[in-house]
Amino acid sequence: MIRIREYRKADLPALYQVSVMTGDGGGDARHLYQDPDLMGHIYVGPYAECAPDLCFVAEDDLGPAGYIVGTVDTRPFEALLERAWWPSLRARYPDPGAELPPDCDADTKRAHRMHYTAVIPDAVVAACPGHLHMNLLPRLQRQGVGTRLLERWFSVAREAGAERVHVGVNPGNTGGLAFWLRAGFRQIPLSPSEETARAVWLGRAVS
Repeated sequence: MIRIREYRKADLPALYQVSVMTGDGGGDARHLYQDPDLMGHIYVGPYAECAPDLCFVAEDDLGPAGYIVGTVDTRPFEALLERAWWPSLRARYPDPGAELPPDCDADTKRAHRMHYTAVIPDAVVAACPGHLHMNLLPRLQRQGVGTRLLERWFSVAREAGAERVHVGVNPGNTGGLAFWLRAGFRQIPLSPSEETARAVWLGRAVS
């Protein structure tokens, strides 16, 4: 039996595990990190702490194995994280410097992300102000769980005022990209100056 439910604080360590175990183009990234919590600090913790009403968990008899998190309005959420989330992490993880060498390790890249937070292109936020992240361990995949999580998130986000949302997908995560396209997300046009190699930006209406 796979259940979709509201997030509880006790779920956080398990959701951090899901984040890193799906963090290498959809595959397990634990071998890349000395500190396996780094991905969770970026992609789970901010939402669990600052937007818990939009955090939902998928679990089976073995425990939590998936989640969906997000916000209905990206720019105010980014401002909130600058006040309430990033300062303590920046004190814990030293600034590696604005320019990273091409051969730096995964831990350094994530520390850099905490100090130099990635700016979502303005065209993406203008078209789709909200955003979300979703990850599932392999044991929950291809069973309709992602669709159930998305429907649950949409129902709550709609009540909170969301109209359109976006996701950023690693180009190497072909399975994830296929899921979002099946779910009705479509690529958001960007100017050449806003295009990056690190993400494909997709959006759709919350309906």
